[in-house]
Amino acid sequence: MHFASDNGSGVPPEVIAALGRANDGFAAGYGADPLSLAVRDRLRALFEAPQAAVHLVATGTAANALALACYCPPWAAVFCHRVAHIEEDECGAPEFYTGGAKLVLVEGSDARMAPDALEARIKATGGAGVHNVQRGMVSLTNTTEAGTVYTPAEVAALSQVAHRHGLPVHMDGARFANALVATGATPADITWRAGVDVLSFGGTKNGLLGVEAVILFDPAKAWEFELRRKRGGHLFSKHRYLAAQMDAYLEGDLWLRLAGQANAMAERLTAGLTARADTRLVHPPQANMVFAAFPRAVHRRLQAAGAKYYLWPFDQTLEGPDDAPVSCRLVCSWSTTAAEVDAFLAHMDG
Repeated sequence: MHFASDNGSGVPPEVIAALGRANDGFAAGYGADPLSLAVRDRLRALFEAPQAAVHLVATGTAANALALACYCPPWAAVFCHRVAHIEEDECGAPEFYTGGAKLVLVEGSDARMAPDALEARIKATGGAGVHNVQRGMVSLTNTTEAGTVYTPAEVAALSQVAHRHGLPVHMDGARFANALVATGATPADITWRAGVDVLSFGGTKNGLLGVEAVILFDPAKAWEFELRRKRGGHLFSKHRYLAAQMDAYLEGDLWLRLAGQANAMAERLTAGLTARADTRLVHPPQANMVFAAFPRAVHRRLQAAGAKYYLWPFDQTLEGPDDAPVSCRLVCSWSTTAAEVDAFLAHMDG
């Protein structure tokens, strides 16, 4: 019963097999090998963006931080939700790689920025000229850190606010596949057609060993990204091993099947939780994460039975009254099974 994080899952056999094939013989390094070039072309075709620049890195933090650095100068602001991953979970990497850009936090229910809130924060920034940080760019997270998703129309509404002020838009898509399955959108419709300028296209949280793609829909930024990636220590010499993972991920829409399984298991888990009188949902579950609150005694039973998940927020404890509600985060992965979900729900009853 592993619901701590989709990062904790194993790697699909198709990906392991692809790594084995890539291991044969010799290949040019640093992304000049045929497989890396083929992955670039596959992602361009997938996003209906033949001119896009596509670059692979090994971590989501590197993808986000390098993407932001290409668009936001050190004296400017990145507007993001107050619980965005770049704010809460990247140890200052965006600030480090941009050379000091400030994250300006925007409110919105269930981890989604509201257009009017974004408009207000942009207008309130840079008003005193040289004495203030300037307006830099906007960053959205899809799927959000609360397990909710932005639809293409919602992405477009926020992008319109950003572009009205001349600001580019970044999307942190660590769980992009889960958002796509949840909305039924096409990759193009939820990104560049909706106004997104650069995407961090996630793979690691959806089953890959460790690879993400940064897709710059404006190819004019490609050379700067390459320089920043090299200078930042994120250009792999044996780049074919990153490409092999991404190639297998895209083959036969494996990436969507993996995300579909994770989302379906979260839906099954949600149905079981909402059937309980002692449980409430903290956020509307729309992808592969479920945030719920239920009595402390139930948490004790689950953890005694071996269930793995996080109390959320972290500052809660299992010490205290049995009937007091304690909230948690439950994450389903590509390898979560119906039996695992059903066992979790059964243990809630003792």
